[in-house]
Amino acid sequence: MPAAPLGVVKLLRGWHLAECWVAVLCFSFIALVLSIDVVGRELYGPVMRWLGFEVGATGLFGSQKLGVFALVIGSFAGIGVATATGVHLLPRVGFGWVPKAWGPAMDRLADVITGLFLLGVAYYGVVFVLASKESGVLAAVINISAWPIQMAIPAGFISAALRYFVFAAWPVVRPVPPAFQE
Repeated sequence: MPAAPLGVVKLLRGWHLAECWVAVLCFSFIALVLSIDVVGRELYGPVMRWLGFEVGATGLFGSQKLGVFALVIGSFAGIGVATATGVHLLPRVGFGWVPKAWGPAMDRLADVITGLFLLGVAYYGVVFVLASKESGVLAAVINISAWPIQMAIPAGFISAALRYFVFAAWPVVRPVPPAFQE
């Protein structure tokens, strides 16, 4: 197996770290905006009304829609995180169909096929996003264009596809799947 160039290893580490941060920030954002919304509606609003102040709506405007957008971004960043760490679902179809000695070559072939499949899915993600952009779809409630958020969809698939191509080129960087993987 060819050794991976140091630059590739560093790139993979940085790439993984960036996707982890995106996911963590998105899910932290979800927790924050939904907590503010609930505290406003269930605590602040009732207390202010009990004190005789009419405060109107007390939840955080658009919090649920903002949470959904953060979920989309965080989830599709999670595709890359799962691929980088080897914890994605792995169907066991075809295992044992070829001699064990062919394993490394079959793994590389599987990585290329998986990468190509994910690029195909990413293509349809791009078609979806472009259609959304061209039609001017706005997110309900907050009235902003949906397509910039939707770009996380093809980006997540492209990220995973590129990783599979790197795994095919340098199998030593492929993560070892956990022993308990289904």
